[in-house]
Amino acid sequence: MRPEQRAARAAAYERARPEILDHVPAGARRVLDLGCATGTTGAALKQRQDVHVTGIELEPEYAREAAQRLDRVIEGDVATAAVDGPFDALIAADILEHLPDPWATLGRYVALLEPGATVVVSLPNVNHWSTFAHLARGRWPRKAEGIFDATHLRWFTRRDALDLLTGAGLTPHTVVRRRWLLTRGSRLDRLAPPLPLFTFQHVIAAIYAPAP
Repeated sequence: MRPEQRAARAAAYERARPEILDHVPAGARRVLDLGCATGTTGAALKQRQDVHVTGIELEPEYAREAAQRLDRVIEGDVATAAVDGPFDALIAADILEHLPDPWATLGRYVALLEPGATVVVSLPNVNHWSTFAHLARGRWPRKAEGIFDATHLRWFTRRDALDLLTGAGLTPHTVVRRRWLLTRGSRLDRLAPPLPLFTFQHVIAAIYAPAP
């Protein structure tokens, strides 16, 4: 990864994610983190509770750093990596939109979960006002991170995201709209109404409750 690429992605991919950790149960003991980046989210979870965290990460530089923080790191593509379960929690934070077939991939990892396991997914919301603003100018933007990350292969609205989870056999129970009014991360974001056009990301918590 080029230094300028890493610098542009650092704020989005190298920090701990409290908005994700809020939904991981305190009783979780075996957690799988898909696309764990540098492992900071898993490390924060390990500081909070007694838990074994396995991460999967494609970027070698990130994987090396994550290996210093997590119990196990598999360097490879989330879509094809081999990992043994079972797990009682799964984190897929801003990774599924980077995959050719997020539906099949999520289903494959759900099969490694114990009944009653928690799944926490975050996905950018393409139904944000900025999408329409860019299209009105006649272009699809490609950026280093965010809704228009140039490495995204799939795009989701809230309904699409929920369909992704239910199609994998999950039951979503919490959807958090992360809001962005004008400039993401500004103090004005708290003034944004809880509407699709002002939501840049959905954080969804679900439970795996297979039929007996």
